[in-house]
Amino acid sequence: MFRRILFIAYLSAFSLASFAQQVVEVDDNKTEHNFMPFEIPFFLDESNSLTFSEISSPGFSNRFKINPNYQNKDFKPDASYWIRLPIRHNTASRKVWLLEFYDQTIDHIDAYIPRHDGSYVNIEMGDQKPFRARSVLHKNYEMVLDMKSDSVMYYYFKVSSHEFADIRIAFRSVDRFIYYALNEYFLFGTFYGMILIISLYNFLVFLAIREVKNIFYILYILSVAAYAMSYDGIGFQYLWPNHPQWNDYAVGVTLYAVIIWSLVFTRRFLRTKANAPKLDRILQWMIIARTVLFIIELFFVPELLTYRNIEIIPLSMIFYTAISVWRQGYRPARFFVIAYGVLFTGFFVRTLVYFNLLPFTTALHYSLHFSFVLEMLFLTFAMGDRIRILKDMRDRALKRTIHQQEVNMVLKDKVNRELEQKVLERTTEINQKNRQLEESNQKLERQAFEINQINSILDLDNWKLKNSIKEVLNERLMEKTMDYQQFQTLYPDTLACYRFLDTLKWEKGFHCRKCSNEKFFDGATKFSKRCTRCGYNESVTAFTIFHSIKFPIEKAFYIAYLTVAGKKDYTLDDLAGQLDLRVNTVWAFKHKVLERIEDSEKKGRRMTISRWEEVIMIHDQSTSSKKTKGNIGQPA
Repeated sequence: MFRRILFIAYLSAFSLASFAQQVVEVDDNKTEHNFMPFEIPFFLDESNSLTFSEISSPGFSNRFKINPNYQNKDFKPDASYWIRLPIRHNTASRKVWLLEFYDQTIDHIDAYIPRHDGSYVNIEMGDQKPFRARSVLHKNYEMVLDMKSDSVMYYYFKVSSHEFADIRIAFRSVDRFIYYALNEYFLFGTFYGMILIISLYNFLVFLAIREVKNIFYILYILSVAAYAMSYDGIGFQYLWPNHPQWNDYAVGVTLYAVIIWSLVFTRRFLRTKANAPKLDRILQWMIIARTVLFIIELFFVPELLTYRNIEIIPLSMIFYTAISVWRQGYRPARFFVIAYGVLFTGFFVRTLVYFNLLPFTTALHYSLHFSFVLEMLFLTFAMGDRIRILKDMRDRALKRTIHQQEVNMVLKDKVNRELEQKVLERTTEINQKNRQLEESNQKLERQAFEINQINSILDLDNWKLKNSIKEVLNERLMEKTMDYQQFQTLYPDTLACYRFLDTLKWEKGFHCRKCSNEKFFDGATKFSKRCTRCGYNESVTAFTIFHSIKFPIEKAFYIAYLTVAGKKDYTLDDLAGQLDLRVNTVWAFKHKVLERIEDSEKKGRRMTISRWEEVIMIHDQSTSSKKTKGNIGQPA
């Protein structure tokens, strides 16, 4: 009896629960029904402790509630959402039906599919499992229904995710699913194909004009493609199907690449360093700050990778910078502003869909993709517009250059005609001047010839006069004593004395006193000779009576002259006073000269004033006598 009562209570509770929830009828005339989040009966298990047996018990059915005020922002990460969907099967249906979850980023979905015998089949799905584990190889999560009984079947789902999850569910026929999936993948192919074509186009432009901003633009739109593939599940299906762990990082990493390359491209395209230096520094610091935040997210707080709201800051800064540069008169920025305006519109529409303020449709769901496509098109227009503007500026500059060249040619022709006239006049004038110059040159040549004749006569007279002067001086030297000032006329300084000694010693050539070598080069002191073979250095005063004297050689010459000539007009005191020397110095050198005279007389040489070199030169047995034809009246 108790069991019957319990069974009746179970049926009553089951009937009440069925009556409280809207049952979806399988009708071939309707191809699909979308369960919006605020239409779905669910139970929130924040402790994650409930099991399916507890959830599916008859006493638990009345705890599933529909929250008409539910919005996507109310989703609680890491909690379990138990969903209960009643569907009335129809065995007469000629279609195959399925249930589909739209959100590809859900971590775990435990689907409990009822059978006609009352049992349930557990199907595990989610982006934490390899892609090949899905029952239908599609980017979304699908479950095919088994229509073998005409009864109300309750489908249970346990949904949990570490970030936001869109829990809307579609109930549709397979033919509707195929039509929808083909159109969706066609849109994906168009979207990614446009990105590939735009990237290839800009790469060809880069090869043509070699501007690095095209490379930055390519990296930006490829980052957009990578972010879209991570966000809509295409990347998991085709790029990393066997690495589901990458799903936790793909969206955050690709979104970082989108932001960084958009900032870099903005700086290069808008030339912010020149057009807006302050905003350029802000963009630079924003790049650094976003990079630091990305490193923190990647290595220390991975759960922040899915936090996307912060990206509104750099995107807003890019939009504001573009408007500022455009207002300053930089024309290529106009399409840039339109492009980011479209992108912000797409973000705004997607936000309205997220908060359930707009109905969920395919066009609105992919509004961000459409905005990305339009943004890329307008940015491409902006790149082309910039090239067109530069080309127009170049053409205008070329036209101005051509016009200026035409003006210059006219002026050149005019100047050339004037110059030709002036040259003709000047040539006539120059010819007249040349004739006058020729006449003057002829007169000058005649005068020069006469002057040369006069100079020759004067030179002869001067030579005769010089010889007469020397003869007179020699005669005075022989007959009358010259004072020191008169003597300085012949030997005014040390160089004159050295020249005389140089002529006296080496007029007939150099002979080394050590090795008899006859080749030499200049020695260490003036007028000295150094042997090229043995290196012996011989000064001009060596082997002369003037060697190693301690007073000026011109004064020694005068003392020698007086001594050799036998002049006794001056006493030692007078001579010392006249030469400004000490008496002992004068006496010592005079005594040296007298000894040299006595030595020469003993050898049978007769001393004359014309050959006083016999006193000057000191001969030894190893050298032959070296005499010159010079005399005291003819210094070298």
